Formats: sequence, C-alpha cells, structure tokens
Amino acid sequence: MSEQPRPDTVVLVHGLWMTPRSWEHWVRYYEDKGLRVLAPGYPGFEIEVEALRENPDVIARLGVPETVDHLASVVAGVDVPPILIGHSFGGTLTQLLLAHGLGSAAVVIDSAPTEGVHVTPLSQARSLLPALRNPANRHKAVGFTPEEFHYAFTNTLTEEESRAVWDRYHIPAPGSWIWAYGLVANVKPGRQETWVDYSADRAPLLFIAGEKDHIMPPSVNRSNAKHYSRSPAVTEYYEFAGRDHWTCAAPGWEAVADHALEWALRHATTRRKASTT
Repeated sequence: MSEQPRPDTVVLVHGLWMTPRSWEHWVRYYEDKGLRVLAPGYPGFEIEVEALRENPDVIARLGVPETVDHLASVVAGVDVPPILIGHSFGGTLTQLLLAHGLGSAAVVIDSAPTEGVHVTPLSQARSLLPALRNPANRHKAVGFTPEEFHYAFTNTLTEEESRAVWDRYHIPAPGSWIWAYGLVANVKPGRQETWVDYSADRAPLLFIAGEKDHIMPPSVNRSNAKHYSRSPAVTEYYEFAGRDHWTCAAPGWEAVADHALEWALRHATTRRKASTT
C-alpha cells in the first residue's frame, strides 16, 4: 500500500453520558494548530445537552451498530483518512471503526472495552451500578446523580468542580449499551455488538489511561490493548499519572491532547491496509 498523505483532519468521538460538547476545548485547540476537526454526535445526540436531559427518550433505544454506521459515514467522507480519537465508549466505537478499515491512526482515551476483555475492577463495578442495578434500565436512558458522577468521572476534582462539569455536560445514556458491554458481551454466546477481530491488521492504535480513573481503570485499558498482541498493526499503551475519567477536560487536559495528536501524526504514515469486518 502506498504511503497516505499526512492527515489534516481529526475526528473526535464522545462517550456515554456525554455529547460532542464534551470536546469543545479540544476542537478549538486542534483548530488553532491548523487542523480540521469534526466532533460528530451519535444519531439523536445532535441537539443540546439541556434538550436531551429534558427528553432522553429520543436516545433511549439507540443501537451500537446504527451508531457505528453513522460515524463510519462521517469518517469515510473525509478525503484523506483522518486521525480518530475516542473517549470512554467513544474508544470502543473508535476500535470498531478501525476494524472497518477506517482512519489513518487512532487514540482511545480511558476506553470502554471491546468484547472479550474480562477485567472488571471494583471501582468500575461501583461506577456502573446505577445503570446495572435494575434490569429495566436496559430499555431506558439512564443518568448519574451528581454524587455518582463525581465518583465515576471526576474523582480528582472537588465536589463543587464536579458539579459544574455535571451541570454543563452530563446527559442520560442508553442503558442497553451499558448492559451490553458491562454484562452481555462476555457471557452471551456468539459475537456481540462490540466484537472486533483482534488479530486483524488496521491503522495504528494508542490506548491512553488515567491512573485515577474509576469507571475505566488502567487495568481495563491494558487488558484491551494486550488483546491485540496477534495483530501486525502498531498497538501501544500510555498511562497518565493522577488523572481521572474526565481527563479530556480536567486541568492539564492540554498534555493529553498533545500526546494523543503527536503520537497519531507520528504513526499515521506507517498505516497498513486495514481489514474490514
């Protein structure tokens, strides 16, 4: 495969309990570096945070395949294969996009796991309990209280700082997704919605984890990265000391943004031809 031109576009994929607004600092930061930046929402997430809080039913039954297809259409519409950066469940979606042969390089930050990652630390179980304690939540959009959010997302911030984050960014999330990757994906027979072929070739991939992350701790990201050991593609892991799940906007987020972009640009030209699923 001939060498790809240097990517000039970054696609930012948000996670659960968030909308594209969660990337607002990164969009400006990367645009100031001369890059084109796209931050697509999941289907139905295009409206504002406040509207989704008022009527979360519009996203309650959204499916993972539908979301992957929507994001894939955005990525495929970029002339030069872009850099993909996903946070939390956006990291899972980014891995699925790579499995479809998309992107020139990718970085997943505090990523939720793809199928087959069986590590479930106590802090992760506690973080997800509000969604998992009631099976009826599989058919609803489920949110965090400010206190639950503080533990799961922003545990290195003060209660006041965490509440400001919750007020500006938090929305309910489709409960079926949490059940799917939290429980069903690793116990139900057959391939599930977050399955990837870990041995396939694809664009280079960096996992970034935060030492203090409760909901997607480093052990989860390390395990996810190790699953790709049979792939010929570049796969690396990096851990930021002292950072929680809100690492993309917590104080010092610029260091995370710089590390992600510099790694992706450095590795994008070594892209192999990725396989499709």
